[in-house]
Amino acid sequence: MVEVGNIVEGKVVGITKFGAFVELEDGKKGLVHISEISNHFVKDVNEYLKVNDQVRVKVIGIAPDGKIDLSIKKVNEDRDYEAKLEKSKAVFEQKMNRFLKQSQEKLTDLKRYNDSKRKR
Repeated sequence: MVEVGNIVEGKVVGITKFGAFVELEDGKKGLVHISEISNHFVKDVNEYLKVNDQVRVKVIGIAPDGKIDLSIKKVNEDRDYEAKLEKSKAVFEQKMNRFLKQSQEKLTDLKRYNDSKRKR
């Protein structure tokens, strides 16, 4: 089912000066506007897409008349965001593990110090 926000597979079925028409898995067609193909300036759609290319697109809008707006670049942005999020989680976990190790070492040192005072 096609809903705004979904990432779906499709096949390029037509190319125009202003974008590419993509047939989605459910048989519906949508448009990837030239501005939604890449984060780089796209002068000619044919430099990026060919008829029959399989593409992953994000549904970014559905008009009341049923026209479906699609984006290829937002699929890549989502992937980039997820990769950055995973990397930041890994960095956080590394910092947390380092902090826990240092805390444990300090607690161990404090315990040894207190034990040595008691023995005197």
